[in-house]
Amino acid sequence: MPEFSLSASRDVSRSELLALYDSVGWTAYTNEPDVLERAVRKSSFVVTARADGALVGLARAMSDDETICYVQDILVHPSFHRSGVGRQLLAGVMDRFAHVRQTVLLTDDEPGQRAFYESQGFIEGGDSKPHTLRVFTLFR
Repeated sequence: MPEFSLSASRDVSRSELLALYDSVGWTAYTNEPDVLERAVRKSSFVVTARADGALVGLARAMSDDETICYVQDILVHPSFHRSGVGRQLLAGVMDRFAHVRQTVLLTDDEPGQRAFYESQGFIEGGDSKPHTLRVFTLFR
């Protein structure tokens, strides 16, 4: 398993952000680099993973730091998939916001995504018990 270290830091260069987001094909972000940089800088919390100084993962969250935490991005460079980086990034966010009542995230409808988040204790809205949840989104 590759070695990496985590850091709670927004100190990420534009070129590092673009390279990481490009590596996973998130072009909605990389098509607007200024927006991506501002979004990361304005996030409530950012945790990064580095290996030999290179950015290999990032997670960011938005929160009122009282009742809700929205996990915005968790991404890991493909060369570090299945290495524990994603799990540790999510743990960093969850530890930081352990005191909030509600943690929310949206992700692609891909079986691997569902399996990963369910393995971390998340429940898909439609599977919530005793009452199901509805999730509404509006993208512009």
